[in-house]
Amino acid sequence: MNRISLSLALCACAMFSMPAHSADAAAGKKLAEDSCVDCHGEDGKGDDSSPGITGMSVGEFSKAIAEFQSGTRTKSAKMTKEAKKLSVAEVANLAAYYATLK
Repeated sequence: MNRISLSLALCACAMFSMPAHSADAAAGKKLAEDSCVDCHGEDGKGDDSSPGITGMSVGEFSKAIAEFQSGTRTKSAKMTKEAKKLSVAEVANLAAYYATLK
């Protein structure tokens, strides 16, 4: 019985953690131009003070932003502040955009 309850709980968590919309890479590009290029550059490759985010998988990018939002990733106070401004849809859109870059 406990295994079934645990399985159902895990399935419910996974279902509710997924975005309810499909990501829009074009919207992600626009948001990146407005919010991300100052630190990560127009190509997302970063520099000495900011890491590259070009080509990150959607999951990897989304996980990093979630960690900044929750405070479990604390490498950059500026990134924590910026991440907390993003909605779930905006994170999905940015992730879709950066995943398309090489």
